[in-house]
Amino acid sequence: MPKLNPIVSLSIAPAQVVRGFNAIEQVGDLIARLGSRPLLIGGDRSLDVVKSRFKSVFKSHSLSAEKASYGKDCSEKTLANLKAAVADHQADLIIGVGGGKALDTAKLVAYQCNLPIVTIPTSAATCAAWTALSNVYSDQHAFLYDVALARCPDLLVLDYDLVATAPQRTLVAGIGDAIAKWYEASVSSGHSDKTLLIAAVQQARVLRDILFQKSQAALLNPLGSDWQEVVDASVLMAGVIGGIGGAQCRTVAAHAVHNGLTHLLESHHALHGEKVAFGILVQLRLEEMLQGNVLAATSRQQLLKFYDEIGLPKTLADLGLAEVTIAQLHQAAEVACSENSDIHRLPFSVAPSQLMAAMVSTTAPDSTMRTEIEEIQRSCDRGEIVQ
Repeated sequence: MPKLNPIVSLSIAPAQVVRGFNAIEQVGDLIARLGSRPLLIGGDRSLDVVKSRFKSVFKSHSLSAEKASYGKDCSEKTLANLKAAVADHQADLIIGVGGGKALDTAKLVAYQCNLPIVTIPTSAATCAAWTALSNVYSDQHAFLYDVALARCPDLLVLDYDLVATAPQRTLVAGIGDAIAKWYEASVSSGHSDKTLLIAAVQQARVLRDILFQKSQAALLNPLGSDWQEVVDASVLMAGVIGGIGGAQCRTVAAHAVHNGLTHLLESHHALHGEKVAFGILVQLRLEEMLQGNVLAATSRQQLLKFYDEIGLPKTLADLGLAEVTIAQLHQAAEVACSENSDIHRLPFSVAPSQLMAAMVSTTAPDSTMRTEIEEIQRSCDRGEIVQ
């Protein structure tokens, strides 16, 4: 008998995506089809921003809505409180409004309560509005684990007017998070012969090129055509890639570095995409130092220039971690290298000390290759931050 391949289950895309200007005011019918007693979950700011815009929508469609703040993190305590709010309101629909953590929380509550979910991002900082995935954090804001959900959202509403109210920094962070798709997917799945993985990797390359070409112009002209394309790329296209490729090509070292840094209190002011963007440089640095990969060195120098142009962090100091101790950095590296970490999707093994060496040398000249790693590690051992 031929050998049977394991079953692969993919949650590729939301059931419906609506995007455009004033989109919220135009989706009342679609929301009403999903439920009549929605519970809006988001941050206090986001809920206040959309309150007036939803008022007429709910009234015209006879929807009985309540709102509930998720606080600051998608944590187990928050999830328990929100499930109680679902029961109190007898909600039959969840509407998530906000950034990545708010949307992750809303999606996970909907999944746990077996309710339909509508996602409405208030910024372009992540692709969380698209994905069938939620990240769970501790009450101290440290990444704990992620949860694969049964499906992508039932409805995604990308309202350009709403996204434009967010600080520009959030779009810059979204660019950093989205562009990581290429650097991570190409490493984890670039040599795959599987049709959908090939498609995901190639889409990640196209996404990178769009962001290289249009990001600077987008930031100079909010709500313009380039801005709309970059928002679509960061929120929608990045989600497509994760959906088609699945967990196998979703994240590698860049997101692992992000997860490790969340365990440092000093990093909590930095946005998800900012930490991921730094993590891309760390991943490329590892490829340089441990494999002597010249292409990785060239890519890192290209990214450093791009980061300068749009304002992404290049170093620990740029992330506000200039005063981090070696012990703290080692703690972050240990988390990033833990047994279940996505860093192990790299085609070579990485020790915490090697990761630390990469983290403190992200702006090193591209001539600094494998022979220099031992000296960098010795500097770390002596308690010297060499970046």
